[in-house]
Amino acid sequence: MRAAILPGVAPDLVNGFPGAGSSDAFTLHELTPALLIGSLVLLVSVAAVRLSLKSGLPSLLIYLGIGLAIGEAGPFLQIRFDSNELTQVLGYAALILILSEGGLSTRWDGIRRSVGPAAVLSTVGVIVSVAVVALAARFVLHLDWNSALLVGAILSSTDAAAVFSVLRRVPLPRRITGMLEAESGFNDAPVVILVTALAARSANPADAEGWFTLALKAVAELGAGAAIGLAVGWAGGQFMRRAASGSSGLFSIGVVALTVLAYAAAASVHASGFIACYLAALVLGNLKLPHGPAVLGLSTALGWLAQIGLFVLLGLLASPSKMGSQILPAIVIGLVLLLFARPLSVLVSVSPFRLGWRDQVFLSWAGLRGAVPVVLATVPLTVGARNVSWIFELVFVLVVIFTLVQAPTLPWVAGRLGIVEDYRSLDLAVEATPLEELQAELMQVTVGPASKLHGVEVFELRLPEGANVTLVVRGGKGFVPGNNTVLRRGDQLLIVSTAEVRTLAEKRVRSVSQQGRLAGWRDQAPRVRSRAGRLREASARLREVGSSRREGGSGKK
Repeated sequence: MRAAILPGVAPDLVNGFPGAGSSDAFTLHELTPALLIGSLVLLVSVAAVRLSLKSGLPSLLIYLGIGLAIGEAGPFLQIRFDSNELTQVLGYAALILILSEGGLSTRWDGIRRSVGPAAVLSTVGVIVSVAVVALAARFVLHLDWNSALLVGAILSSTDAAAVFSVLRRVPLPRRITGMLEAESGFNDAPVVILVTALAARSANPADAEGWFTLALKAVAELGAGAAIGLAVGWAGGQFMRRAASGSSGLFSIGVVALTVLAYAAAASVHASGFIACYLAALVLGNLKLPHGPAVLGLSTALGWLAQIGLFVLLGLLASPSKMGSQILPAIVIGLVLLLFARPLSVLVSVSPFRLGWRDQVFLSWAGLRGAVPVVLATVPLTVGARNVSWIFELVFVLVVIFTLVQAPTLPWVAGRLGIVEDYRSLDLAVEATPLEELQAELMQVTVGPASKLHGVEVFELRLPEGANVTLVVRGGKGFVPGNNTVLRRGDQLLIVSTAEVRTLAEKRVRSVSQQGRLAGWRDQAPRVRSRAGRLREASARLREVGSSRREGGSGKK
């Protein structure tokens, strides 16, 4: 890496930037400017999150913009960075931390019903998407078959983090968010295997293995990776439970280390490290281990750090001078992906699970591409694939353009499809030892504009024993509610419950929000009516028997 700074910046920063000197070794003299630039980038990136929330754009675009701004063609530092190998290594390391955070923060109850559709979407759906995009690349862009398949494979992985960064203020049904979370956790692994195989095939066509052999290897790698991830997650969780220290910080480090161990253990035996990492994190996140809020806090912080570093690095690697020629091909491939490949993959994958057409339309539009495709675009370049020097710029331009198109419209699409919920539940990360000792959990509930919680009195929620509404915030002022406190639109409720009834409490509040204060009685109504019907039938039979007896008696007379 070489650096050239614009006038007005201290010369020491130029000479001291890593790689700027004559020696390749990283010295103590180079540490100071590296820390200076790195800390400033982090601070700007943290401040940029507010801009992301206000604009509705995923933060990834802002981080990419920061990388471009300080890159060789940017107006600020003009840092030259052109190492595809280092980008791939650091990119994989960042993806491990991102997957770890995704698994640790995902509740099994939230994705349990979505695992089946998400698994099919991340395997069968990936194949369908690759096939459609490859056909377009072959016959519209006139690429050779292997390059066309490479483009399709690189672009087939979605990024739920990009979707959720846009939809933080738009509460979606759990069936949608669960599927997006599970899909993003599952589809990285098969896509990495496919891209690596296609890149190796392009680099050495004579040594290429048959498609059937590649398919068998992919299945074996995914299966072995899944088994290793589940085993490391469960065994590691039992170990951490027994070795739990009084320090929540040390415990959190140990849990995150287990997810990294799962990746390394799987990759060392040529299994899928990414699926192992995600499943290990998913198991650990749902074992109800001690210091849960601290673990979640550390993994979230590491996930943000990985995302910021990864996207800034990708922005540094990109060459704006080469992007102009890729704008038209990127738009063509992106339109095929958005309008044909993604909808068809969703249709084929989730239709057997009887998912409604509204949900399918939203899943199709919500297939944002993020860091994974851009990182995978470096794989063909590092293995020496032929005639693919343009592929990184194509993927980079496509991700930027279609994120700008899709991301701002996602809330509007969700509203038009009528899948926005007026109930939102948030898990609060509170690090308090008394809560852990009491096995208590906190839940925040917001009463939306159309929620039927409006007008309901607190006692009418009929929360399970062990759950109570302890605080209501209305108009910026909080108060402790009584049983007859009437809930209003815009209220924020704090519900404290024991761990055992937390799920039941959430289901109860959700049902009242959707059906009103009579929720639950309606489910019992058919049974009540059936009992009443049986009573009426029995009464009619008794009347018939009495009538026949009277008629029989009159005949004898």
